[in-house]
Amino acid sequence: METAEPIQRLVRELSKLPGIGEKSAMRLAYHILRSSSENARALAQAVLDIKESIKLCSKCFQLTDTDPCRICSDASRDAGLICVVEQPPDVAALDKAGDYNGLFHVLHGVISPLDGIGPDELKIEELIGRAQQDEVKEIIIATNPTKEGESTAVYLADRLRDINVRVTRIAHGIPVGGEVEYTDSATLGMALGGRREM
Repeated sequence: METAEPIQRLVRELSKLPGIGEKSAMRLAYHILRSSSENARALAQAVLDIKESIKLCSKCFQLTDTDPCRICSDASRDAGLICVVEQPPDVAALDKAGDYNGLFHVLHGVISPLDGIGPDELKIEELIGRAQQDEVKEIIIATNPTKEGESTAVYLADRLRDINVRVTRIAHGIPVGGEVEYTDSATLGMALGGRREM
């Protein structure tokens, strides 16, 4: 039995989303078809709204619908701390943890010569400009513990060396609830290297 063209078109569009194969797209399409017209309209409107109203914060480059974003506008946050992350979802993850009350800076990627991404493609110069402001006391580099994330962290630390600001790196190692016996050697090496006084 041949599938109706509108369903095929929706499946093709949904398949373009990351992590969504044709089977998942088909399930989603049929779910949308079974839902009310009101729910389908709300979904379509939400997609249109993010395309029309979301922009980059002019200070931290987080995705936002207000400029500056809500975090940069929050006077209760410590303006002396800037946590540098790779992508916008990293801001939400770190902020949700609840242990950090400073500001953020989103690079929008990492240095990756194999992918044609150099320092000029990232929001590094903007970070340097922010670091030179008097109120900034510490830059926390929170890039991922990948080869590219580590090389980006080293590059940032080198660029920030001549500025009167403390540069730190988040610790990496064994996750809470994890067991040493089942942890890979690279993670164990990072945990040992990042040890601290007690």
